[in-house]
Amino acid sequence: MAQVKKSSFFRNIMLFLAILGPGIITGSVDNDAGGITTYSVAGAHYGYSLLWTLIPAFIALIVVQEMNARMGIVTGKGLADLIRENAGVKITFFIFIGLLIADIGNTTTEFAGVAGSMQVFGVSKYIAVPIVAVAVWFLVVKGTYRMAEKIFLIFSVFLLSYVISAILGKPNWGAIGTSLIHPDIEFNFDYITMVIGLIGTTIAPWMQFYMQSAVIEKGLKIEDYKFTMWDVIIGSIATVVVAFFIVVACASTLHVNGVTIEEAKDAALALQPFAGTFASQVFAFGLFVASVFSATILPIATAFYVCEAFGFEAGIDKKWNEAPQFYTLYTIILIISVGIILIPNAPLILISLWSQVLNGVLLPVVLICMMLLINNKEIMGEHTNKLFNNIVGWTTTILLIGLTIALLIGSLM
Repeated sequence: MAQVKKSSFFRNIMLFLAILGPGIITGSVDNDAGGITTYSVAGAHYGYSLLWTLIPAFIALIVVQEMNARMGIVTGKGLADLIRENAGVKITFFIFIGLLIADIGNTTTEFAGVAGSMQVFGVSKYIAVPIVAVAVWFLVVKGTYRMAEKIFLIFSVFLLSYVISAILGKPNWGAIGTSLIHPDIEFNFDYITMVIGLIGTTIAPWMQFYMQSAVIEKGLKIEDYKFTMWDVIIGSIATVVVAFFIVVACASTLHVNGVTIEEAKDAALALQPFAGTFASQVFAFGLFVASVFSATILPIATAFYVCEAFGFEAGIDKKWNEAPQFYTLYTIILIISVGIILIPNAPLILISLWSQVLNGVLLPVVLICMMLLINNKEIMGEHTNKLFNNIVGWTTTILLIGLTIALLIGSLM
């Protein structure tokens, strides 16, 4: 009996390792250059006071990603595909124009992260950015999904370097605990903008499309669901842990010394006097890894959902002649993003922060579509949402709509 249980345990472990990937990769890519910039600015400007946002974001992230995985497994279709089939081509077109603009801004931000992190090590952006862009392009166009997934999982592990930077900053754990339990919430334009930016980068619209497409491309079935759920949970934990330590690293060094920053590169450079050269270089290395990682995934996700929405073939495992629209769009997004970065004095900070805010504005639209789809019995059968998923999903959507309206009113006033 014990031998059977042991055999079953190891079989489950092997199955989990085989299924491992979409949840962890999607969560890790979420901590991209734009996200790191947003977390860094939040820590430097507000100290520990915005850490509370990571708790509801964590719960919402698990619920939202689980819904994506379940929809992909049950329907075998991507989210964009389902939106087009149920909302019509016109509505789909306008939704995806907004998402495409946001994702070009996000991809530009990733290459800004490559440029900024390499500047810390003394490498010019005119050398670093084109080399990374060509490497990323070859990985996607000439590689396979299985090979790319292995590389992405390795990248995910490197993001834990931010834990080192935070610990070297000698944070005040008592103040961190107080900020989490009794947050000091402000009601002004800048604070609300930062909250939307934090939630927008923790639960980004493009993630929902990539997660569902990755589940389909991996060929997961309903019998794999419990392992996929663990993949989602681990990915969500990794996302929030990295975000937490980025905020802590900047709050414990920059905020307490009154240092203001505008981007993640500034944070890496500013850390040196307070936490040492090693902490500064580790922070810059984490930024570089995250930027390359996300500069690969984000255009893939965008090309995926645009092609799905309009009925074109898509997928890394397909050859160029099998999915020409997918690879052409992927290439165009890379070229536009790299071109913007290489323009002297391009407003990269504004592009970075406002692309995150645009994510926060677009997210409710995507979530409303998801909630309607996953509660449709004709689409999901017996696998529609349970009460808890609906409460969290609709609460997240309503809160984001409220925050967005508050932001728009604040900007008009």
